[in-house]
Amino acid sequence: MSSIKKVVLAYSGGLDTSVIVKWLQETYNCEVVTFTADIGQGEEVAPARAKAEALGVKEIYIDDLREEFVRDFVFPMFRANTIYEGEYLLGTSIARPLIAKRLIEIANETGADAISHGATGKGNDQVRFELGAYALKPGIQVIAPWREWDLTSRETLMAYCEEHNIPVDFSSKKKKSPYSMDANLLHISYEGGVLEDPWTEAEEDMWRWSVSPENAPDEPTYIDLTFEKGDIVAIDGERLSPATVLEKLNKVGGDNGIGRLDIVENRYVGMKSRGCYETPGGSIILKAHRAIESITLDREVAHLKDSLMPKYAEIIYNGYWWSPERKMLQTAIDESQEPVNGEVRVKLYKGAVHVVGRRSADSLFDEKVATFEDDAGAYDQKDAEGFIKLNALRMRIAASKGRNLL
Repeated sequence: MSSIKKVVLAYSGGLDTSVIVKWLQETYNCEVVTFTADIGQGEEVAPARAKAEALGVKEIYIDDLREEFVRDFVFPMFRANTIYEGEYLLGTSIARPLIAKRLIEIANETGADAISHGATGKGNDQVRFELGAYALKPGIQVIAPWREWDLTSRETLMAYCEEHNIPVDFSSKKKKSPYSMDANLLHISYEGGVLEDPWTEAEEDMWRWSVSPENAPDEPTYIDLTFEKGDIVAIDGERLSPATVLEKLNKVGGDNGIGRLDIVENRYVGMKSRGCYETPGGSIILKAHRAIESITLDREVAHLKDSLMPKYAEIIYNGYWWSPERKMLQTAIDESQEPVNGEVRVKLYKGAVHVVGRRSADSLFDEKVATFEDDAGAYDQKDAEGFIKLNALRMRIAASKGRNLL
């Protein structure tokens, strides 16, 4: 007999997790607690309650985590200007530590022995969920059905539903969804279908959040973004909550064809995967944040941050948000953001984000020094001669000793 009496399941109400509820009940003879997170996926989460009740679930958690998601996960990540492999804005990766955290909190509240999730054995999410869970509750047991059961396709899942009277939408059972999608306030991702051939262009009707750049308005859209300590706190002078900031930027960015991405990335489990992403608000935030940093950060601080960012991005992508190394880096990053205050004006036009203005009371930009006009002695150009010679000294010595530097 299984020692597991109660399991907390990350539950979407969709086909996979509905099957998992029944499978857990039968396989482990245990009570299942469902947890559904609203992190801005754009779908109604309330029906998950009725679906869970129909499966005999007694303890049902449906939590609105949108503000926490943006405030405590998305914004801290963007303070570092984080991108993975030069392009990916980590929309799926950054949501997983929050879900793992809440799974553990609910397990503690309900006295559950284990947690469970619907991530497959091929992807990154299994790693992210489980690394987070073990970091926050070392003794927790994790059940990953996709690594245990023999239900290997949508057809076998549908057959399981019919056999066990699981309430799903059977009217569409003969229709195969062309893409595997994941959405939250930061992005929506697409995998599978024609995207499994990296040579095949994504179909235009796949995209949900953005118009194509070709069909975007012929007139640019200007917006002013106000930063405080590295976070956007207002749009066009209107102070907004973190989640509302991202919602509004997604809308205006999508309307202007911004944020589409088609990449092949290296998964942590070892394989390459082709995915398409829409991250309109995040694309605007990244560009604007770098602009405000350009006038408020010391040069060496900015360059050190840039050198640390790829490691920070890898940490998040691979699932180590709840790790001592991420905490250490976050402390340094957040310290750097104290002077990152001011305003950035961006122009959105046909898929592109152009920075057209930046200003700050904490600006290090000195017009008297930088001017091409008379600087009234603010900078002595003769100083450059010694500076250049000193920096050339090691190369001059090497060349004088016969070293070939060609």
